[in-house]
Amino acid sequence: MSATRAEVCVVACAEAWRGDGEILAAAMGTCSVLGARLARLTFAPDLLTTDGGALLTAEPVPLGAPAGPAEGWLPFRDHLWLVQNGRRHVMMGASQIDRYGNTNISAIGDRARPASQLLGVRGAPGNTICNPTSYWIPRHSRRVFVPEVDVVSGVGADRAAELGPAASRFHDLRRVVTDLGVFDFGTPDGAMRLVSVHPGAEVDQVLAATGFDPVVDGDVPETRQPTGEELRLIRERLDPRGLRDREVPA
Repeated sequence: MSATRAEVCVVACAEAWRGDGEILAAAMGTCSVLGARLARLTFAPDLLTTDGGALLTAEPVPLGAPAGPAEGWLPFRDHLWLVQNGRRHVMMGASQIDRYGNTNISAIGDRARPASQLLGVRGAPGNTICNPTSYWIPRHSRRVFVPEVDVVSGVGADRAAELGPAASRFHDLRRVVTDLGVFDFGTPDGAMRLVSVHPGAEVDQVLAATGFDPVVDGDVPETRQPTGEELRLIRERLDPRGLRDREVPA
């Protein structure tokens, strides 16, 4: 079975949680939510997933479906305890992201008089300082991948280092997954590195859509395709309505 670009993105998101063990997988965005639930159904069975609210579900549920049997209740105070103690791996979105993983979800333009008001910093500072953090960007473009973010909401590797051990001790940026490829931060200075491009995308296409120069180590491999079982789980169990294709059109 051939996979759509959205299905490749779901699997790429799922891979971010590989090896995490018993930890809360928190995700924002259709493909990242599907990725967390797919990871739990396949190679990461110890992950904790929710119904999108305060219920820890006994099994990963389809998008938009009732929670079904629950194995726990996770009120906000307990959710924050997990964040503060590094027991959550979150995959957030970003309106802007730079070379070192500083992100902006607050405002676009001059801070004193922004052109666009967004969400505010929300939980991004605590997320990036206290627990593993990845990002899902469904539209890879120079508007998002910028040389410098207008407002720092999520803390990147360079700023965490400047702030010292109090900020850098548990700082752990893992992955950035987009509709074109996958990046990590596995460089000596924590700069973003292109680790794979999705089937049908080219390295030059990714670089042209990025407003800074990511690290490129030699030949960049292709993002792995979903297995037949993963495709079945995505199409028949987790997202039978095909909501993933609205986020990443075929």
